[in-house]
Amino acid sequence: MSATTGFFLHPSSPLHDTGWNHPEHQGRLRALASAVGQDLLTLHDHVVQMEHSEATNEDLMRVHTEAHVDRVREAWEVAQAQDAITQLDSDTRVSAASWDAAVGSAGTAIAAAAAVTEGRILSAFVAARPPGHHATPDRAMGFCLFNSIAITARWLQAHSLAERVLIVDWDVHHGNGTQDAFYTDPSVFFLSLHQSPHYPGTGAADERGAGEGIGYTMNVPLPAGTSRSDYLERFEGAWDEVMDTFTPDFVLMSAGFDVMAGDPLGDQLLEPEDLHRITRRVVDTAQDVCD
Repeated sequence: MSATTGFFLHPSSPLHDTGWNHPEHQGRLRALASAVGQDLLTLHDHVVQMEHSEATNEDLMRVHTEAHVDRVREAWEVAQAQDAITQLDSDTRVSAASWDAAVGSAGTAIAAAAAVTEGRILSAFVAARPPGHHATPDRAMGFCLFNSIAITARWLQAHSLAERVLIVDWDVHHGNGTQDAFYTDPSVFFLSLHQSPHYPGTGAADERGAGEGIGYTMNVPLPAGTSRSDYLERFEGAWDEVMDTFTPDFVLMSAGFDVMAGDPLGDQLLEPEDLHRITRRVVDTAQDVCD
């Protein structure tokens, strides 16, 4: 297996237009791409840019209802016809480029997982817009249209590339959509560290799953202003507990950088080296335990 990390970006993702007054605007991916470009020499032989893809309707509907997919498509068609941004709710906007960006982000996440399972890369980073972890099986919300990470988990299972999938989410907001998608399913473990109280109001510690899925959801709600050391300690404790409970075949991460100090939508204090430490722990463990 190659020791490189794949960098994935669908060309439609930067075109998803929410308006420059929106927190999740087009400048986010431009800033990321610029930062990667400035470090090309450092990243040479370690990171390789790889081909994007698009999710099929079948891929989307392993997670989302037909009514949900239709509603997003219809909003996109209105945005195209009016050449204007439309809204699915007060936070979640759709433009003429949003459909291609949403199915492109989901499909590119699938392409990244496929590249890892094929041994072409060791790990992958997908720069996705719109984001996905708030999108529930039947509702777009919180800037999110389709739940790319949930779609990827189900794609891996549908193609017999993984039976047990672990999803780790450290966005400052709770990934309610991802939790909802797998709440009764013991084949997907969902671990979330998030600020609480905060949007969307879910993710209490006693939300642990239902039915056969009891014990396969772990929420670690953290107060605003949690110190860096306390955050890392809570992560390490939760991670060890998950590894004692669940042996994954594949690990997916929802890496929300709004957990960093100074982010306008959160009140946490993490620095880049903290996220590097968390990511390194997850990747190293995945290499050891995943088939």
